[in-house]
Amino acid sequence: MLAKVDSAALVGIDGVPVSVEVDVSNGLPSFTTVGLPDSSVRESKDRVKAAIRNSGYDFPTRKITVNLAPASIRKEGSSFDLPIALGILITTGLLDSQALNGYLAVGELSLDGSLMPVSGVLPVALTAAEMGCSGVIVPYDNYREAKLGGSINIIPARHLYEVVEICKGVREASVPEEIDDPPGDFRYRVCFEDIRGQQSAKRAFEIAAAGMHNLLMQGPPGTGKTMIARALPSILADWTREERLETTRIYSITRKANNTALMCCRPFRSPHHTVSDAGLIGGGSYPRPGEVSLAHNGVLFLDELPEFRKQVLEALRQPMEDGCVTISRAQSSLSYPASFMLVAAMNPCPCGFFGDKEKGCHCNELQIHRYRSKLSGPLLDRIDLHIEVPRVDFDKFHETTDTETSEQIRMRVNQARSVQVERFNNHRSVFSNSRMNTRDIEKFCKIDNKSRQLLAQSVRKLQLSARAYHKILKIARTIADLDGSGSIEWNHVAEAIHYRRHEID
Repeated sequence: MLAKVDSAALVGIDGVPVSVEVDVSNGLPSFTTVGLPDSSVRESKDRVKAAIRNSGYDFPTRKITVNLAPASIRKEGSSFDLPIALGILITTGLLDSQALNGYLAVGELSLDGSLMPVSGVLPVALTAAEMGCSGVIVPYDNYREAKLGGSINIIPARHLYEVVEICKGVREASVPEEIDDPPGDFRYRVCFEDIRGQQSAKRAFEIAAAGMHNLLMQGPPGTGKTMIARALPSILADWTREERLETTRIYSITRKANNTALMCCRPFRSPHHTVSDAGLIGGGSYPRPGEVSLAHNGVLFLDELPEFRKQVLEALRQPMEDGCVTISRAQSSLSYPASFMLVAAMNPCPCGFFGDKEKGCHCNELQIHRYRSKLSGPLLDRIDLHIEVPRVDFDKFHETTDTETSEQIRMRVNQARSVQVERFNNHRSVFSNSRMNTRDIEKFCKIDNKSRQLLAQSVRKLQLSARAYHKILKIARTIADLDGSGSIEWNHVAEAIHYRRHEID
């Protein structure tokens, strides 16, 4: 007897429909899975067999063949356990062959028949909605994530026998209660009101947050570079549901979902400097998103930038420019979104005190040159703002007056971003000033003759590239948005040029 149950596989961050075909025929008892399965899918036969028996159902001692169609797509993971088990139960006559028509099923089976959560449920639910399916059967712990797929019916279950009874109509699915998002105090452990001094750095971070510009900090150790970076999420603009949903999809395929729904805060990723190419960019034998994709619509913070391997840093150039990562393998080519805001921190020299007024530097010129040469010109050219973070005076350690809170700064950032959203309303791929292309710059970043002369002098004196010239205009546009100005003024251009003066030689 032949049974078919619909399911889905993951290709990149998208779900692809898969038909699980189960055939039980006469012959010596065996269990064969075909259709390009990986080892975890092939191992499902032992889990399925034990789960069916421990749930109180008979397992057929005949020849069982499972085909995962289409066979051209590689199947991996444990999410096919449930549809395989349901297909077998249909062949034994326990379930009607029409009971699962229009429904997708995903889930991992424990040996006692319990349903364990799986990764990638959100893309599966979105795929089911696009296909016009009636609903999706998922493990209980995946319910809230699957519910993000839209108005499609989601059926959660804790055990295999629950799914069987729901399909028979003798039980109704129990739906988890809604959980509110965590409060703001939980989201942001470091805020700008916790930082003393560094007003110029705070101003640069406000501009960077308003336009999603990349930023590089340079200064001696202990000046607060890491602390400011970790406070950055507290002033980032409120993100749209589409942004949250896209970022949640990425996290859905990289980890098992929990009882939360959409991600609450923009991601903040801070990989260690020993990270590999595949860990940062993505890849592996079976490609997975890297840190740049996990930071999508958020922040990628690289502390001690020169300590990263040069090959790893150079791999950042393409995603910084394109906003996506393409991983090519012999079997396939996958693309992951990677529109992130890069924030990096470094010391001016190996000992960290070059140019410091309080403590002398012990490095010679050759050591300093070798340290700074770890960062290539093309990489630095892609970073919009270059700032210095000097030592903080002792008198400012306990200063609390005139310290703006993150909420106050975020209000200005939200206003600037709302202007940008309206500006780029007809541009699908542009959501912030940092993503403007040449045509957008010519249209939205017009300057007067006085500003043009100042910019021309700066380009010649600082020997800036065409990319740096365009980045200055983008930064000036963001500064004007923060000031509520419809046009770019001379002072906006002057401040934007200031953030390129500290570029490393």
